[in-house]
Amino acid sequence: MTAQALHDFVYVGVFLLAAVLFAISPLIASWLIGGRSVGAKRAETYESGMPAIGSAWIQFSVAYYIYALIFLAFDVDVLYLFPVALAYDKGFFIRDFIEIVIFIGILSLAIVYAWRKGVFTWQKRR
Repeated sequence: MTAQALHDFVYVGVFLLAAVLFAISPLIASWLIGGRSVGAKRAETYESGMPAIGSAWIQFSVAYYIYALIFLAFDVDVLYLFPVALAYDKGFFIRDFIEIVIFIGILSLAIVYAWRKGVFTWQKRR
């Protein structure tokens, strides 16, 4: 192993050690500074200063999850449009425009599919 390769490993090792110290030091500081408590109140669930009423295990409608997944999918897809928009004026106008149209077309097909399946119809639970 050459001296340069050893130097590179030491360089990476120093950064790794610094990263571990930065991750562990807040945990150690809070353990040293933080107060300790024991008792029944310690085991209670704390939610925004309000006492817990009932069980946390309730069933939600699957529609909430579907809306969340659709939002997440389209949010990530729109995120991919930003680099294309920034690089749009770099000389490949026709190709970039066709790529954007295909991309938005696929997104539109996903919306039409979800609409046809009845995902966007909101019904009250009885």
